[in-house]
Amino acid sequence: MTAPEPRLTSFDTAMVVVSLVIGIGIFRTPALVAGAAGSPARFLAAWAIGGVVSLVGALVFAEIGSRYPRAGGFYKVVAHCWNPMLAFLLNWAQVLMQGAGAAGVATIGAEYLLRLTGSTAPQGRTTLLVAAVLIAGMTGLNAAGIRSGARAQVILSLAKIVLILGLAVAGLAAAGPRPAPAEGSAPASSPDAVPAGMLTALVAVFYTYGGYQNTMNLAGDVRDPRRGLPWGICVGMVIVMAIYLVINTAYLHALGAPAIAGSPLVAADLARAALGRWGEQLVSLAIFLSAAGFVNATILHVPRGYLAMSQDRLLPQALGRLSAGTQAQLTGLLFFAVTALVPLCLLGAFDKLLAYVMFTDALSLAALASCIFILRRRGEGDTLGDAWRMPGYPWLPALFVLALLGIAADVLLRQTLLALGGVAIVVAGVPLYFVMRRSLAES
Repeated sequence: MTAPEPRLTSFDTAMVVVSLVIGIGIFRTPALVAGAAGSPARFLAAWAIGGVVSLVGALVFAEIGSRYPRAGGFYKVVAHCWNPMLAFLLNWAQVLMQGAGAAGVATIGAEYLLRLTGSTAPQGRTTLLVAAVLIAGMTGLNAAGIRSGARAQVILSLAKIVLILGLAVAGLAAAGPRPAPAEGSAPASSPDAVPAGMLTALVAVFYTYGGYQNTMNLAGDVRDPRRGLPWGICVGMVIVMAIYLVINTAYLHALGAPAIAGSPLVAADLARAALGRWGEQLVSLAIFLSAAGFVNATILHVPRGYLAMSQDRLLPQALGRLSAGTQAQLTGLLFFAVTALVPLCLLGAFDKLLAYVMFTDALSLAALASCIFILRRRGEGDTLGDAWRMPGYPWLPALFVLALLGIAADVLLRQTLLALGGVAIVVAGVPLYFVMRRSLAES
């Protein structure tokens, strides 16, 4: 079978990067960043620093993908550079964390939906119930067949960039004294409160910039990857950074740093300040639908990943089994729903879900990023005409890995139980690894 012809231009690559990175987090994480940073300057600096580090990470993963282009890249690269057991455990952790990530987005959507209805409690049992219903409903929709899920995705896919820029323009155009947060928001943090620090702020920032690691899958699809890939990644990440800095500047202009820190639903508060009640309702509805679209997209593609991994004997075959009538993976969908609903019910709040996901995610990405040093030392990919070298090696990749380890250390110190829960998830994969290895040996 011949490989597909590369078709992406530098501009196409930039737009793919933008779509991979910009998600729902920007409508929720500014409160966490502002509360940790402690001042407007540090607030904006955290977004700029996070963007630059994420750009470096995108280039690291792009070179890894260029040097070792394999389907199922995460597992294959770590297994090739380190060892299969480490690769399996990290892959297993990522499988479970995808459900927790979807639960976090569902929580954001539920909070904004309740804001739309006039609820005065941004977090609580009602939020938990709405998020659980959203996950269960989307899972049931996809259980009816892959076609139903795809149709829903078309309906729920909204133009997030237009929404963000529209909010930014409205916020920057708002004049007069900064209004207090709308009724129902959490109280603004005290100006005398001691900020948690820039590293803690960067945990939420990196969550919002997440997705750049998927650039490792683009190398084989870009024309002239030696030039097109780095240019596309740089342009895409700069666009994301600019959008995030503009919207956060608008948050500061319309609300002020203390109000942002006390405003979990900052986009709704910005819309209310700039456009009134109707703007608040419109933005809340748009963000809920966007969150629902993300959850549905996750449910569409994650079980398909189970299918590929079960075929490679990396997961039990039952997770990849297709229903004869609908081609849906009923067992895989049920497993995904469990990985989303269990952390949702146990943790129950977005900031805890974020910390739980980021600890394991940071360690996994650090292990994956470290593969660039091994691939370079072995000279793998140097004979390929389309392989390329990122600038700043080895210092920039080393700084990126250290930043990820710093993020994991911060979560471990602040949210020790959540971090240990992530460790337990990894350790739980050890017996499964030996079961799957024995199954492969017997086949």
